[in-house]
Amino acid sequence: MTVPAPRVRRRPRTSGRLLPLLIATVLLLPVAFFVVQAQQLVDTDRKVVERERLGVQYLRALGPVTEALVDAQSAAVTRQPLPRDALNRAVEQVTAVDVRIGGELSTSERWAGLRAKLEALPDRSLADPEAAFAAYGEVTDLLLALHGKVRETSGLIRDSGAASYFLQDGVGEEMPEAMVAAGRLTDLAVLIEQRPAADRVRSLSELGTLRFAALQPANDLVNNLRAVVDSTESADLGASVLTPFDAYQRAVEAMAIHSQLTDRTGTVDITRLSAARAEAQRTAKQLQPVLLDEIDRLLVERIDQMDRNTRWILGAGGLAGLLLIVLAASGWVSRPRDTATGRESSDSSSGTGSDLVGSDRADGATGRRWEPVAVRPASEQPPGLQPVGPGREPERWRPFDAAR
Repeated sequence: MTVPAPRVRRRPRTSGRLLPLLIATVLLLPVAFFVVQAQQLVDTDRKVVERERLGVQYLRALGPVTEALVDAQSAAVTRQPLPRDALNRAVEQVTAVDVRIGGELSTSERWAGLRAKLEALPDRSLADPEAAFAAYGEVTDLLLALHGKVRETSGLIRDSGAASYFLQDGVGEEMPEAMVAAGRLTDLAVLIEQRPAADRVRSLSELGTLRFAALQPANDLVNNLRAVVDSTESADLGASVLTPFDAYQRAVEAMAIHSQLTDRTGTVDITRLSAARAEAQRTAKQLQPVLLDEIDRLLVERIDQMDRNTRWILGAGGLAGLLLIVLAASGWVSRPRDTATGRESSDSSSGTGSDLVGSDRADGATGRRWEPVAVRPASEQPPGLQPVGPGREPERWRPFDAAR
C-alpha cells in the first residue's frame, strides 16, 4: 500500500508583499521633499514682508522728526524761538523704536550719529542765520539718508507690489525730500534779502536749484498718489486721501508760483511762499499716517495669503502622505489566495506515479472525507469478482444469462 506524500501548503511570496511598501516609500520621499521646499519658500517670503513692516514702523517715527527739524531750521533762520520741545519728543520716539528694531534694520549706528547731531543743535537761535542754515542743512541731509537706509534694509525699496511700492516711495523718499527742500527754499528766500548785492547772482542760482529740488519730489509724490488712488481697490484709501491730497497738490502749485522771481531785482514773495510751504507741510503731515497705514494693510494681507498657502501646502502634503501610507498598509496586510486550479494541480502532481484512488480532501457535497485505497491485483480479488477470461462474465451472472 502506497502512502501519499503530505501536501505542502503554499505561502504568499515576501517580495509580492514588500512591493507596495517599497513603491509607497519611494513616492513619499519626493512628496515630503516638495512640501518642505514649498514651506521654506513661504517662510522666506513671510520674513521679507515682516521686515518691511518694521520699516513702516521706523518711517512712521521719522515723520515727526522731519517736521520738527524743518520748523526748527526756519525758526533759527528767522531768529524766532526754537520749538525744541517738539523736536525732543520726536527724537525720543525714534530712539524707542530704534532700540526695539534698529538692530534688525541695521540703523542703530546711523541713528546714534544723527541723534548726536540733533542734540548738538543750539537751544537758541544763532546770531548768524547763515551758520544756522548750514548747520541744519547738514542734519537734514543725515535725516534723509536715514530714510533711505530704512527703506533699503527693510526691503521696502524692493517691494513686489505695485501699489505698496509707489506708496513707500512716496512716503519714504519723496515726501521727506519735498518737505526738507520746501523748508530750505523758504529759508533761502529769507536769507537772500539779507545778503549783499554782490552775492545776488549766486543767491538766485541757489534759489533756482532749491526750487527744482522742492518741486520735483512734490510733483512725483502727487503723480504717484494719483495713480495709486485711481487704481486701488480700497475705498477707505480714496476717501481718506482725497481731501489732504487735493490740498497738498494745490499747495505745491502755489509754491511753484510764489517761488518765482516777482521782478527784475530778483525778489520773492516770501509771505505767500511761506504760506504755501506751511500748507504743503500741514497736508503732508495728514497724508503720512494714512499712506503708512495703507502700506501696512497691504503687507498684512500678503502675510494672511501666505498663511493660507501654508495651510494648503501642509494639507495637500498630509493627504498625499496618508494615501501612500494606506496603500503601503493594504499591500502588506493583503495575502494572495490559492486558486482551485492551483490546488488541483498541486494534488495531481503529488499523486503522480502512484495507484491511489480517491483523495484525502473532503467531498464538497456530503462533507464525507475520502480515504486513499490501494487497488488489489486480480489474483487477490474476492470470489465473484474475478474475471473468467476474455469476453466472459463473472459466475454470479450466469443464472441471469440462462433465464434470458
